[in-house]
Amino acid sequence: MPDIFDLLLRWWKKILLVVILSVVAVGTILYLKPKLYLSTATSVPASSVAADKSKIFGDNIQGLYSNLGNSDDLDMIIGTASLDTVYLFLADSFSLKDHYKFEEENSLARIHSADKLKSRSRVFKSDYGELKVKVWDTDKNLAPQLANTIMAKLQQMQQDLQAAGNTSTLSALQKKLVALKLQKDSVQTGINQADKQQEIVTYEKLISQYQLLIENKPLALIPVEKARASLQPDKPRILEDMVTAALLSLLFALVAALVLDRNK
Repeated sequence: MPDIFDLLLRWWKKILLVVILSVVAVGTILYLKPKLYLSTATSVPASSVAADKSKIFGDNIQGLYSNLGNSDDLDMIIGTASLDTVYLFLADSFSLKDHYKFEEENSLARIHSADKLKSRSRVFKSDYGELKVKVWDTDKNLAPQLANTIMAKLQQMQQDLQAAGNTSTLSALQKKLVALKLQKDSVQTGINQADKQQEIVTYEKLISQYQLLIENKPLALIPVEKARASLQPDKPRILEDMVTAALLSLLFALVAALVLDRNK
């Protein structure tokens, strides 16, 4: 196997040429790519207690439960963030087909705009149990608006899901209450009427509790930091990428020189 220094002495010009050409090519591509500004919105999960009737109306609620949830509460929200519904909503709200300059018919442009926003966004759980929404965009002032709106949309979707479940339960309770009142009216003895009245009181209490939950719409997320406009673009990272290209091309050139030298 040839000595590495001897190999460099004989092949350094060709190796240098490969590195220079690679760096110039990568630099040109990076220079032509659009500059993307990053904005990040941060929230923490609210306690699920606020949406749980059995806990929120229990005794000593303030002493037993924290106002904050845990990181596991974010799993469903992150799953919701993968749905196209979120990005289609933003595509409509911000007329992204015009911003991204899609010229297809409206339905296609809408879908492509949502897909592009999704590819330039990231919703994830941080190591500290926070929900992060990151958005990259060529417009540094639009990026924070998109990030904040995604966070707000996720909040609203979770509240709507919880409200839908509570509304369904409330409807069932109200039907049962009507049936109990009819049964009470048909009962002849005072003892049975008293039993039915007790059931009616219980159901009326449950109904009032569910109505309160529906009206209040407990938060699923507590905002910690709104997204802000960044001063410098985050992508492309020209210097880092060019250094990486130089190192990889140097490694490739060395291996190629070694193979060619051995075949002589």
